[in-house]
Amino acid sequence: MTRELIISLDAMGGDHAPDIVIEGASIARERSPNLEFLIFGDETRIVPLLTRYPILKNCVEVCHTDKVISADEKPSQALRRGRDSSMGQSIQAVKDGKANAAVLAGNTGAQMALAKFILRTMPGIDRPALATLIPTSRGESVMLDLGANVECDENNLVQFAIMGAAFARTVLGVSKPRVAILNVGVEELKGSDVIKEADRMLREANIPMDYRGFTEGHGLGGGEMDVVVTDGFTGNIALKTAEGTAKMIANLLKRSLNESAMSKIGALFASSSLQSLKDHLDPNNHNGAVFMGLNGLVIKSHGGATASGFASAIGVAIDMAQNDLAGKITRDLTNFNSAAEDASVTEKVPESLNDDTVVEMNIKEQK
Repeated sequence: MTRELIISLDAMGGDHAPDIVIEGASIARERSPNLEFLIFGDETRIVPLLTRYPILKNCVEVCHTDKVISADEKPSQALRRGRDSSMGQSIQAVKDGKANAAVLAGNTGAQMALAKFILRTMPGIDRPALATLIPTSRGESVMLDLGANVECDENNLVQFAIMGAAFARTVLGVSKPRVAILNVGVEELKGSDVIKEADRMLREANIPMDYRGFTEGHGLGGGEMDVVVTDGFTGNIALKTAEGTAKMIANLLKRSLNESAMSKIGALFASSSLQSLKDHLDPNNHNGAVFMGLNGLVIKSHGGATASGFASAIGVAIDMAQNDLAGKITRDLTNFNSAAEDASVTEKVPESLNDDTVVEMNIKEQK
């Protein structure tokens, strides 16, 4: 096959695999006609599904394996036996250069363990992070980490900010993303020592971002920031709280609009606006979290995603691959580290020393 952009898929991961995976691939192919797939999993289940979607006829290579990582499998177990699974082989395809990116919808912990083991972290990145797009009143924002790292130090948060800014430039098309750290307040004196130190380091960073300091939880939906940085524990809770709140509002709204004949008539007149709101809040339209900081692209789809949602995750993979996310992160890290080294050298020379004093010190050293 003549291949321009190849995505590897774990057909056996997710709540509704492999049906949703194959249907999602067909939707993605309609949107991107040059897209091709390596699909890993049980061919006795995959091949019959492919016959339903003629658009996939000449752009799919099925790679058979009967080994599957279960939803409740521990990361340590996945590492011991998962290399030959549909999940492990789809990631290995990226490592071997056979695919530009992998999209998976299975066990998140196993995905992280296998992806980190197979692909390794990029130079200058201590820990990979899970990043995704979240809906806001102004469009979308990037948020990370979402659960890959429960505890983080200041260096981790700075690296997350650099990776998140590169993500925003790649997917959102923002040349200088507005970046903030999630905190309990916006004042510089608030927060843990780790957060304060990360704030100081980012204020001095020489990378293409507009660092804004701290933001609070209620600012996540406002869209005032393009990138929100936090540790995985806080980020995971914040994301799931926001998703739960959105579902609650949708259910309450639906109930209210069905309370009386007048409310139903009003809903009919407002149907287009209500549908627009539903589409904007639908997690499937924002599906596709990226394991940032690895030597290869791995995209995490929500396990319960619809076919359209899985196609959205494939779309994120396409954006990442076509716009050189890894190159952006590498360049930004290099600039940041160079600036930090220059600042360290400057700090070693006391400001109180004038030229005459330096000359005198040099003379004494020579004697």
